[in-house]
Amino acid sequence: MQTRLSAAFLATSDGREADGILRKCVHCGFCTATCPTYQLLGDELDGPRGRIYLIKEMLEGAEPSRSTQLHLDRCLTCRACETTCPSGVRYGRLLDIGRHHIERVVPRTWRERFFRRALLTIVPHRKRFAALLGLGRALRSLMPAGLRRAVPAVRPQGPWPAPRHQRRMLVFKGCVQSATAPDINAAAARVLDQLGISLIESEDGCCGALAYHLAEQDATRAQLRRNIDAWWPQIERGAEAVVVTASACGAMLRDYGTLLRDDPQYARKAAQISELSRDISEVVARELAQPGPLRARMERIPAGEARARVAFHSPCTLQHGLKIRGLIEPLLQRAGCTLTPVADGHLCCGSAGSYSLLQPAISRRLKANKLAALEAGTPDVIATANIGCLLHLASGTDRPVRHWIEVLAETLASR
Repeated sequence: MQTRLSAAFLATSDGREADGILRKCVHCGFCTATCPTYQLLGDELDGPRGRIYLIKEMLEGAEPSRSTQLHLDRCLTCRACETTCPSGVRYGRLLDIGRHHIERVVPRTWRERFFRRALLTIVPHRKRFAALLGLGRALRSLMPAGLRRAVPAVRPQGPWPAPRHQRRMLVFKGCVQSATAPDINAAAARVLDQLGISLIESEDGCCGALAYHLAEQDATRAQLRRNIDAWWPQIERGAEAVVVTASACGAMLRDYGTLLRDDPQYARKAAQISELSRDISEVVARELAQPGPLRARMERIPAGEARARVAFHSPCTLQHGLKIRGLIEPLLQRAGCTLTPVADGHLCCGSAGSYSLLQPAISRRLKANKLAALEAGTPDVIATANIGCLLHLASGTDRPVRHWIEVLAETLASR
């Protein structure tokens, strides 16, 4: 694709990066076949190829409109198009650059500004979010059924093994997950304890993804710096990795090095955080590839016994963001679970961070489609790898929705 980006924009690191991404696009349209919003809406401008044209025109100097902003807002940033693209176009990064640019030049309505500010004021702060969640839980019995499902019930943390191993890893605590499902990290700690690794919990703190995807660049960088400062003492004391149990947060941590590359004080540390970041599935799979007591236990599980039926939903941030595919399913099977078939597993469930709140109509349609695919095999439980997907899917079904590491920990504990 030929580009004529403005000289002023090309003088910036974002401008040069955007120009390189745009030039890789060959207009083939393969991306539209896997784009959830294009499949639902049938509008070229609500698919990756159309949005790329909108961003290109804007960065070349054309004046963007509210319509341009709407089409970019409707993108889930699921990055399924990146998986499909034969040219390796980094669409997700281009979209972020385009959104940050349009946010400066196209004003939003006061309602949009108020709602976005409310999200940034509450959600990334665990104590504030927990207080609001507590109020919702107190009033849960008075709510209509649909709204009641959106308020997650209390989930006890469960035991967390005391540090006893020489090998240690730091686990990202997060904001929403630590308030709604503290049992997820505790389950990860129990599994890793059996693998000879002690998991040390980090301080509260958002990974920065919410502010970043709402185009709040200064707030994003401030959050990243706070996280790095909080984690650095553990890293200096020899923590092998920063383990993440929410794939969306994991995808964000992998971008720390890019987002702080121009920061003279934090560029090196941010790059190291990105290098040390590991999804919990990567750690468990790598450790189980080596001989050990837990691996021996799993190998002794009888093949013919009755097994829990599990439908696994692979989040977009796991399969398209982190490029982790086919790693978790074998782990569940080795633990004695039977996986049920799930059609169109590459498609987004509609959660997408704040998307379910900012684009509720599209999000609900995607959730209904995803739940139909997940429940087609009549599973006992739906498992996923991201807290946003977990809460989103759980709001639309009576079946239990759990993190896969919880399913693994409970299955192993019962044997």
